[in-house]
Amino acid sequence: MKVGILGAGQLGRMLALAGIPMNMEFVLFDPAADACGRHLGEFINASFDDEASLQMFADKVDVITVEFEHIPVKSLEWLNKSVPVYPPPAIVAAAQDRLLEKQLFTRLEIPNASYQAVDNEQQFLDYCSGAKRSLVAKSRHAGYDGKGQARIHAGTDLHSAWKELAGVPMIVEDMVAFDREVSVVAVRNTQGDTAFYPLSQNRHANGILDVTDVSLNDPLMTQAEDYAQRIMDELNYVGVLTVEFFDCGGELMANEMAPRVHNSGHWTIEGAETSQFENHLRAICGLPLGSTQSTGPSMMFNVVGEMPARESVLAIPGAHWHDYGKQPRQGRKLGHITLTAENSQQLQERQTLLQAVLHK
Repeated sequence: MKVGILGAGQLGRMLALAGIPMNMEFVLFDPAADACGRHLGEFINASFDDEASLQMFADKVDVITVEFEHIPVKSLEWLNKSVPVYPPPAIVAAAQDRLLEKQLFTRLEIPNASYQAVDNEQQFLDYCSGAKRSLVAKSRHAGYDGKGQARIHAGTDLHSAWKELAGVPMIVEDMVAFDREVSVVAVRNTQGDTAFYPLSQNRHANGILDVTDVSLNDPLMTQAEDYAQRIMDELNYVGVLTVEFFDCGGELMANEMAPRVHNSGHWTIEGAETSQFENHLRAICGLPLGSTQSTGPSMMFNVVGEMPARESVLAIPGAHWHDYGKQPRQGRKLGHITLTAENSQQLQERQTLLQAVLHK
């Protein structure tokens, strides 16, 4: 089986690393010549809308998947005419546009924050100036890791907020008071079989995921599974799907979804019987899904901007080092560290040691 991956960043890299032991071969396609996953298979360095390069890519593979959702849908649809593309281009399109995403949640009766679509500055001013509550403005396209967002409170300079978001079409939604942010990583294969990883609690810093704490036996797991299942069934989904939620007093409210392997699921490499990366490949290649059971308490720590001393991390029992091989840059995800333990007390002790090394 030869798998094509659109995107050769850390997610494409980890997908390939998961597939090589299963004797899969990979062709990775990325506009960045220095993409960190380029060494894991044949590499095509071209724009995502370069039809000649896309045709060459399609001719080399049996199935195609995406590393991230910001790939031209027209390119995905064009590729899908000759090679199966998973997840389906339709759900990638919905994940690219926050308005379509919100409309999908609403249609499937999945709770989400009240919102208003605005297309120009006057609509933005009219809606925000009349609001009696705090709001969050989000650009409809290309927002991730806290980018493309602005919080609006009483006294906010609305003209400046509009300019901060580059004056693009957006949604403005009510700011949600929540107890915690959680996510569920789900997977569905070509036969329609599904599986779900334990719910994860996520903490962010500067809009970027900082720490994921696996919440074993979480009381909201059934609710999260139900909502993710609705999305997968509606769109005949194939692959890993991640849905992020706000926990509002024991009721889940959908925030956003990602049609791909996800940062909050990186813990599964060491912390689950089958990683999200292996299960994604199993799903798109029509193979039976692997067990999503946790192997014990675990956490995941993102490393952003600068990698810590490797020796200091590896000296901590249960610490697993993942360096993506990327050039350091402020705000850039460079790697992650998974922490595993036999019980919750041991995990807490190891967490204290790791946080001292990471200065968290």
